[in-house]
Amino acid sequence: MWAGLSTFLISVGVYALVAYLYEQLRTPFRLLKLRLIGDARHRLSIKERFGNWAAITGSSDGIGKAYAMELARNGINVVLIARNEDKLKAVAKEITTECSVQVKIVVADFTQGSAVYDHIEHELKDVPVTILINNVGIGFPGGLSRVTKEQLQQLIDTNVLAAAQLSRYFFQRLRAADQKGAIVNVSSGTELQPVPFAALYAATKAFMRSFTLALQWEAARFGIHVQLLSPNFVVTKINNYSKRIMRGGLFIPTAEQYARSAVAQLRDGVDETPGYFWHHVQNAAMTAFPWRLRLNVAQLFFTRIADKDRK
Repeated sequence: MWAGLSTFLISVGVYALVAYLYEQLRTPFRLLKLRLIGDARHRLSIKERFGNWAAITGSSDGIGKAYAMELARNGINVVLIARNEDKLKAVAKEITTECSVQVKIVVADFTQGSAVYDHIEHELKDVPVTILINNVGIGFPGGLSRVTKEQLQQLIDTNVLAAAQLSRYFFQRLRAADQKGAIVNVSSGTELQPVPFAALYAATKAFMRSFTLALQWEAARFGIHVQLLSPNFVVTKINNYSKRIMRGGLFIPTAEQYARSAVAQLRDGVDETPGYFWHHVQNAAMTAFPWRLRLNVAQLFFTRIADKDRK
């Protein structure tokens, strides 16, 4: 009896270890294999693989701006989409000064409801965009009791509806034109467990994860690559509630460092990734523990990470 029980427990342990290693190593192993051995597709540039026009939401600051710059350095023409026209013009000037690509700006405020999508579709109807980077997002640090009714609606409109609506539009457009392309949905490491004191933000990213991983299966048979990109902390203004985060470090890259790595992983055809080597390491360590334990760690972290004068 005891021998049978021991065998069963060992089998369960081996299965759990194999499942954990598969989840943690599938993307790093793919990248290592491609970069050491390579194949015909790996030798293609991002332009050759997905096309030469990309649209990037939330591209006036942070990861969105850095991602647009990195795409432009790879010869991709870019459509910059954000709500601040002056910032968009400044980013467009920066890109055209450094890179020989075309740049178009589209002023769009995703907190303003469904009309914004008609506007974007009209602006892009004659632009052959085949790469979509759904990056736009907002967050409000602190507990739910601090969030106003208006802020809650803005967060849902920006973090959930924008990605869903634009993914739908570009999926239909690429499929109708029988074109290959890529849709990148930028999520967050907070998708992996509930996060007290960032409950709404983490919940929107859990939606993004579920939505994107399902969309991958729907789009793959049409030659459309869908990627879930889930960064942990990056030095961007969405994290300016904490001086510790904004100082950066080994596990907290600048937006430029992060974008360089993330664009390379898109070129390599990765479908699910935190986008940055040290974020892979963080996730491997974190997900070794049950989600309920991670929730407790998260609530301790988020109650202490913000500067005291901003709590």
